[in-house]
Amino acid sequence: MPTAENLHLGHDGTPVPDGYYVRLAADRLASTLHSQGAWQPGEQHLAVASGLVLAEIERRLPSDKLVSRASFDVLGVIYSGEFTIDVEVVRPGRTIELVEATMRHGERVSIRARVWRLAASDTTSVAGLESDAMPPPESMPRLAFSKVWAGGYIDALEVHQEATARPGRGRSWLRTTYPLVAGEVDPPTAGFVKLVDTANGLVVREDPGHTFFANVDLTIHFLRQPQAGWVGFDTRVNFGPSGLGETFTVLSDVHGPVGTAAQSLTVRLGQGTK
Repeated sequence: MPTAENLHLGHDGTPVPDGYYVRLAADRLASTLHSQGAWQPGEQHLAVASGLVLAEIERRLPSDKLVSRASFDVLGVIYSGEFTIDVEVVRPGRTIELVEATMRHGERVSIRARVWRLAASDTTSVAGLESDAMPPPESMPRLAFSKVWAGGYIDALEVHQEATARPGRGRSWLRTTYPLVAGEVDPPTAGFVKLVDTANGLVVREDPGHTFFANVDLTIHFLRQPQAGWVGFDTRVNFGPSGLGETFTVLSDVHGPVGTAAQSLTVRLGQGTK
């Protein structure tokens, strides 16, 4: 549990570092107010937390293999403050490998990630996409996202969304000026992933002040290495009749579609942010 001494850096009105996290040691970091989640003030947003976990894999286990899939299971509240990230190779290989990483607060694990990395090869001659290209960011009006969601993470975003977006369906573009770790350059794929979990909040079906629909996981599949910067979302949100839901998104960078993201939702009436 967080304490007064173990909250986001900058929570007390002191200057917030220019990054979502500050590095304390090779495997230990602390969250800043920019990483603050939208459901509770004393938690981290899964978007930047998942990006950081992937970044630590890319930093500690550099490889010319490409990220094919990154899955993140949320095992509990991702508390603010200091934490440790552990990384290990589960299945080594010359062309295919599986890496696991965890975010740990003391002995308590909040995120468990598994990442498949595959050897790159030239398949240009058979490349083909069935996903539609996104309109450019500048063609969409800017969205006042902080009117829908609270928290430091939301405040650090620039969001554009098409005027025809509606509850449960729409296309959006996001970017941020902050790196994952203050004073460090984001690894290529992690710099893109740090925004992906925002998908669940972009075209909400119901008012989050009255309906709770947090995701318990995030799974991303890639077709190629994405370019960090603007992240495009073509998103659908579905709620079932018995407390289950899913957010599904086709992801793009400025060059076109790069993959998909899926989030499993726990939907609860009368348990929102208010």
